[in-house]
Amino acid sequence: MKRLLLSLALLYSATALAQTAPPTVGDRPLLQIKPKVAAAKPGKPGVASQLQACLEIEDGSRERLDCYDAVIAPQPKPKPPKVKAVTDCRYTKEQDERLSCFNGFVGKLAKPQG
Repeated sequence: MKRLLLSLALLYSATALAQTAPPTVGDRPLLQIKPKVAAAKPGKPGVASQLQACLEIEDGSRERLDCYDAVIAPQPKPKPPKVKAVTDCRYTKEQDERLSCFNGFVGKLAKPQG
C-alpha cells in the first residue's frame, strides 16, 4: 500500500512539474502554431451567404444587381481584368454583363448551411 501511494505521489509531482514550464528545444521555447479558423462570425453572415441571398430576387432584375452591388461594391474600369473570381465582377462596367458574371459565380457556390 505504501508503495502504491509513493508511486502515485511521484507520478503526480512529475506531471505537475512537466506542466509548469513550456517545452523547449535547447534553451529556446518551442513555438506552437494555432490553426486559423475560417468560420464566419456568428452575428455576421459571410459574403457567400449574402450573395446567395440575392438569388431569391427575380433573375435579370435591377434589384438583384443592386443586391450584388451592396455586397461587393462596383468599381468599373475601362479595361477590366479577366474575371477569375466573383470579386472580379465588380470591375465590369456594363450592368448586364456584371449581373451575368455574378449569377455565374453565385450559382456555383455551395448551399449555405442553416
